This record gives sequence, C-alpha cells and structure tokens, in this order.
Amino acid sequence: MPEIQMPKLSDTMTEGTLVTWKKKKGDQVSAGEVLAEIETDKATMEWESSEDGTLAEIYVQEGGKVNVGDKIAFIRGEGEEAPKQTPEPKKGEEPATAEEKEKKPRAETEKPAPAESQQEETAPPQQEDAAAAVSTARDEAQQEQSQPKEQKPKETRVKASPVARRIAAELGVDLSAVKGTGPEERITETDVRAAAKSVTGGVDRGRAKPSAPPAVKPGESARVQLSGMRKIIAQRLVESLGPVPHFYLTIDINAGPLMEAREELKSAGEGADAAKITVNDLVLKAAVTAAVKVPRVNASFDGDALVQYADVDLGVAVAIEDGLLTPVIRAAQDKSLREISTSAKDLAHRARNKRMKPEEFQGGTFTVSNLGGMGIDNFSAVINLPQGFILAVGKITKVPVVDDCDQIVIGHRMSITMSCDHRVIDGALGAEYLKELRHLLENPALLML
Repeated sequence: MPEIQMPKLSDTMTEGTLVTWKKKKGDQVSAGEVLAEIETDKATMEWESSEDGTLAEIYVQEGGKVNVGDKIAFIRGEGEEAPKQTPEPKKGEEPATAEEKEKKPRAETEKPAPAESQQEETAPPQQEDAAAAVSTARDEAQQEQSQPKEQKPKETRVKASPVARRIAAELGVDLSAVKGTGPEERITETDVRAAAKSVTGGVDRGRAKPSAPPAVKPGESARVQLSGMRKIIAQRLVESLGPVPHFYLTIDINAGPLMEAREELKSAGEGADAAKITVNDLVLKAAVTAAVKVPRVNASFDGDALVQYADVDLGVAVAIEDGLLTPVIRAAQDKSLREISTSAKDLAHRARNKRMKPEEFQGGTFTVSNLGGMGIDNFSAVINLPQGFILAVGKITKVPVVDDCDQIVIGHRMSITMSCDHRVIDGALGAEYLKELRHLLENPALLML
C-alpha cells in the first residue's frame, strides 16, 4: 500500500498545514473515514482516507507545514510493513544515487583482512572509545531494568476544532484545562473564549505560540504574518487587476416587486420543512437565467480564443474568517429556484465551517458577491480569474422616487454593478445582460417557472 502524501486540495495549493490528526498511530482506518484536518491556501478541510488498514506511521505532526506531494503518513495493509525512512541529505550534499548506495556498504565490508601481526595489536583509540561507550550503555540499561521505573502520566489528546485551536493560541488558553461542550466533549471557539474571560489559570504562560499573530494593543503597531489564504488572495488580486482590463456597469433595480414576492412566499408558508427563499436566492436565480438568455457573457479569455461555456456554473462569494471562498453551484441553469436556494445555503454553511471539498470551490463561469446584508449600498468587485465577469449586489434601500404619474413616492432600490473583462465582454454585451437581469428581478414571477 503506498505512503500517504500531502494532497493537492485546491488548484493554487503548493503546501498544506496539518491542523489536527483525527486518528492516532496504531488506529484502524477505513476508506472514506476522516483522517485529518488540513489547512490549504483557501480553507481548512477534512481529509478522508482512501485506504483500509492501520495508521502505522505519522511523519508530520500537528501544526507542521509540508509541500504538496510530501509524505505525511503510512497506512499499513494486512501483512505489510512500514517503509524505512532514509535520512534526508544534508544541505549542500548531493543525494546518493542507487549505484553509489550499493557501492558504499560493499566498500566498507570488503576491507582487506589485516595481517596476523596486526590482529594482535591493540585497537585504535576510536575503537576503544566506542567499545567503552557500548559497555557503559549496557551497564546503565541493566541498572535501569533492576530499578523500578517511574510511571509517566499518559498524554491525553485534546479534542478541539481548528478554530478553537487558533483562538486558544491567540488568547494563550491551555486547551487541556478547558471543558468542551461540543459533540463528544470537543472544545469549541465559545468554550475557549469563555475560558479566557472567566479564568486566568487556563492561560498557558510557558507554551510557545509561533503561529499566533501578535496581539495588537490600542495605540500600538504590529506586523501580522499573512495566512496561506491571504497570500493567495493578494496574489490573485494582483493577477486579476493588473493584466485584466476591468470596466464597470451599474444599474439600479426597482426592488419593490422582489420585496412583494418575498412577502407572498412568506405568507404562503413556503412548505413546513423548507428553508425560506431569500432575496439573495432570487438574485442568484435571475443572474443564472439572464446568462442563459445572453449566453455570450458566460465565457472566459484563453490566449488567442474565448471559451464559451455550455453550463452556467455559478460562483457564490462567501466571507469566512480568513478571507473569501467562492463555492460553485454546478449546472445552475438546470436547477429551480428552490434547488439554487438549498445549494447556496448548504455550500455557504460548509464554507464557513471549513468542511468543503476541493471540487466544490474550483471553477465557476461567473460569480455573484452580495454585501447587501452587511449594509453596503453599492460596490465594485474584482473578477475571479479566469471568469469573464462578477456581479456586486448592494442592499435594498428606501428612497424617494418619481412614479409613472410623476409623483414622488417611497420606493425600494437595489444597486448592482457588473465588473467585466473587456477582452470577453464589450459594453453593449454587458448592457444587454444587465437589461435582461433587470427585467427578471422586476418581474420575479418569471423566476418561479
């Protein structure tokens, strides 16, 4: 059975951090069983075993960073043995070839036999020292066996979520002194914060916290090391805004019909077991339907060609603790409003709890980013390469408007800005898409079909 290597869990991942092992050395594991939690450049995800067997070796301890493809564990099948670990070559040394490795022991063992007169000579000082050391070690071992051994306390493995571990490192809380309230007494973020506030005895003064950012006191400056996710976000933003010619189109939607549709769905009960349809769900459905009606926007730039996508794979921007994830609703054009709503909520929940699979946030043909729930009136977003555009949705606000009878009345308005890659979408094409989007949002009954 092959050794387990650090998997490539995202398209931009080059290294990963082993956050926590769910199994310990010697445990039986089954294919599909969660083996560890790994932090990538985008999220912390559960990593499932692909093999049945025994976790015979763990090469990377919790908190360790390794490159993609490096060995991290060995799962032993029946009758197998863990491979011997060969020492890494020292810095500046070339790794020995297989031929050299074979020659080296042979050269050492095939030394010419010493002459009889030399055999009677005393051993060199180095050999005498080595023999004395072996003898001393043997005597010490015998003495240890004859003396009663001190019982060492067993080390218990603390069960805690990755977020709880991170917060504990930041606040200096000793997890072994915290009582967990989660499933199977697992320590949660809430437990850590409560321990930090209520007791000072839970603070581990002596533990080093290399990965924790320095506490920033009011009036003081500090240099906070970027997480892997923030590094990738910074890199992708430069890659996007630098070479990609962005331009922006903004429209104001009459959101009154959306609010009315939402109230009608609410009064109708929406089904006893169904989660409520939100305004954001209606926006997502409208964005997908408009892309079907104006298919040329559902494309990306690829060197000397444009890639026109058959499916509308909708990216939904989700803010998480360390940055932003864009889980993707695949083939969204084939999904109903209810199905899009359910998929969006499920993906957002798992993204915030860092329980996503790599394929669930890779790809996507365009993205919708909605900051209306955070009180933002309007904004422009950066395109998520290689997509051709992104929609930035603001909040619904009450404003005075002039109606068809030239009367000033209270109306509901929502701003939507479309950031376009000018290599893919021209102004007229973007305007055509937004016209269709406006029509759908101002006539939400069309989204129920």
